[in-house]
Amino acid sequence: MLKRRKIAVIGVGAVGKNTAYALCLRGLTDDLVLVDKKIEKVEAEAQDLRDAMTYCPHPVHVTTAGYGDLGDCDIIVNAVGDMGLMWKTLNRLDELNFNIAQVNDFIPRIMAGGFKGIFINISNPCDIITSQVAKLSGLPRGHVFGTGTGLDSSRLIALLSAKTGIAHRSIGGFMMGEHGASIMVPWSQITFYSKPLSELEKSGDPRFQIDHAAFRKQAEGNAYMVLSGKHRTEYGICTTAARVVELVVHDQKAIMPASIGLEGQYGVDGVNAGVPCVIGAGGVEDIMEYDLPEDELMEFRRCCENIKKNMTLNDAVIRD
Repeated sequence: MLKRRKIAVIGVGAVGKNTAYALCLRGLTDDLVLVDKKIEKVEAEAQDLRDAMTYCPHPVHVTTAGYGDLGDCDIIVNAVGDMGLMWKTLNRLDELNFNIAQVNDFIPRIMAGGFKGIFINISNPCDIITSQVAKLSGLPRGHVFGTGTGLDSSRLIALLSAKTGIAHRSIGGFMMGEHGASIMVPWSQITFYSKPLSELEKSGDPRFQIDHAAFRKQAEGNAYMVLSGKHRTEYGICTTAARVVELVVHDQKAIMPASIGLEGQYGVDGVNAGVPCVIGAGGVEDIMEYDLPEDELMEFRRCCENIKKNMTLNDAVIRD
């Protein structure tokens, strides 16, 4: 008998419930477990998903559980958060106190239940929360990672597609560093069906005359535009999370940005940051280390220093 895939989503706010729905719509799990401290809320979300199963392409058994009951899950997606804490300031760090307290509470309980699978974090601030999950869980390094700059990269490619008229699937590129204010774009790695943007810019074709600073600012700013307008983000991050889960479930070994602990890559050590990774059944199976020009390499390292600074400033919160 084939093994059934079992995935848990922790936190059924706007992001968590839509991530769960995306997993069902894409047929990525056989058993879906929802976990939340708000019992009435999580039971209602589970029933709502059950009501949708008739018209989904793949039958999914939806249940609820406690943190200690997730030992047999293949993947856990952490989506806890309170976006009401940040929508006025538009600063992801404003969710840190709330989210780190949740993680500090439930990770020991999950591990006591025997969990040994893949843990994917989408809660903010992504790099710091992912680092804390990795430390508390003791899971193998590649088994704990965050979506990091994956969604930011999607936003960038969408902007480049709109500017050039080239289909987004023919555009290669990513954003790196902090999923936050100090995110950077390695422009030297942007390609259009393998042709570097740097070469296309020299051609004089107006489609490829890109204002780097403006595009980077808009890619970051689009997230805050959504947050300002509806006080939460949903579809982008949920689709990103579902895509990452898909890479793991189907062992696709595809390259996608993720937040992972660096151990010397790009000259950085001891911090989680968004970098292009090979993601498959083993989680992050490899970190792709591109040959960045000196200015981009220095900018990436500054991003990482900013993450370290935020961790140092909030060390008491993280430890508590």
